Amino acid sequence: MSLLQDMMTWRHDFHAHPELGFNEHRTAARVAALLESFGLEVHRGIGRTGVVGVLQKGNGTGSIGLRADMDALPIHETNGFAHKSQTDGVMHACGHDGHTTMLLGAAKTLADSGDFSGRVVFLFQPNEEHGEGAPEMLADGVFDKFNVDMVFGMHNIPGMEVGTFATRAGPICASEALFEIEITAQGGHAALPHMGVDAIVVGAEIVNALQTIVSRKLDPSLNGVVSITEFETDGKRNVLPGRAVLRGDARALTPEVNSTIEARMRQVVQGICMAHGVSATVRYETIFPAVINDTSAAVDAVQAAEHLGHVNGACAPKLFSEDFAHFAAAKPACFMLMGNGMTGAHAQPLHSADYDFNDKALEVGAAYWVALVEQQLA
Repeated sequence: MSLLQDMMTWRHDFHAHPELGFNEHRTAARVAALLESFGLEVHRGIGRTGVVGVLQKGNGTGSIGLRADMDALPIHETNGFAHKSQTDGVMHACGHDGHTTMLLGAAKTLADSGDFSGRVVFLFQPNEEHGEGAPEMLADGVFDKFNVDMVFGMHNIPGMEVGTFATRAGPICASEALFEIEITAQGGHAALPHMGVDAIVVGAEIVNALQTIVSRKLDPSLNGVVSITEFETDGKRNVLPGRAVLRGDARALTPEVNSTIEARMRQVVQGICMAHGVSATVRYETIFPAVINDTSAAVDAVQAAEHLGHVNGACAPKLFSEDFAHFAAAKPACFMLMGNGMTGAHAQPLHSADYDFNDKALEVGAAYWVALVEQQLA
């Protein structure tokens, strides 16, 4: 059987048996067993359910880390193909089944016939979707135990042609911060609003005012997003609410912009609540830092991808978030984007119930990893 056929079999198995973050027990066991069958040194339980494979060839002292994520999402799959999820309410809607498979394919190729001298550390990471897997592996001392000179990651992008790549030096993926604003006002009778302070009115003013952070408080040349996603109150049909809770999500491409959003948010909430004579608390937690590509690593990644197809080495940054950011903060790093296709399930948005990773991208992605290793550890 060819490597592509092997990879398709592996991916379809991963896709049919998806597992949520830190519950990737079956996936991790399958990954570890395959790595061992390729002849790699394998370490289990790094970052709870993470797996690390180590491949040394020759007497070279250089080292490179390659990372793939393994977890799925709590989504009910609507696809009808044979390898659709067999676990109700869980599916690989972000392509991590493909990411894992491409790295396995690269490990097999490099073990069998890789032309390099040095050490490759294969990082199979759990729980990327909640931003907890990379920090957990780092807390477990992954780079103390398996030091690398540089670390590289990759993600598929629906709507990009298979065989195309994109990355950039500097910020490539945004930070994500979750915020909660709790307003404590004075409830009362809906017919007597003058006797209380309606928390809905205060909250509505805050919702509108928060939109001015990006439009009026940030340099127009910088990117940011502030989205209110939930608005809850304790009001009833004829009862004005005395409490309202707003929740949402903020994105930024630099730590400075993220800090500005937080500071301006606190200022807006305080000002509006003071004007109405009510109080509020603001909780703002950055879950994912921004992914900042090292300039030298980005040049190296582009050079490796040029052998395989078209590559845009100065693409626009993306406002989605990635916990590869934690690895990129620890080591010189580059995060690469790879085309998943232009039609059908391969072009559906990430995290949609009818998305599927494109099997045609498996060989391309594995070949990129091999080219990168052989280039860096020549």
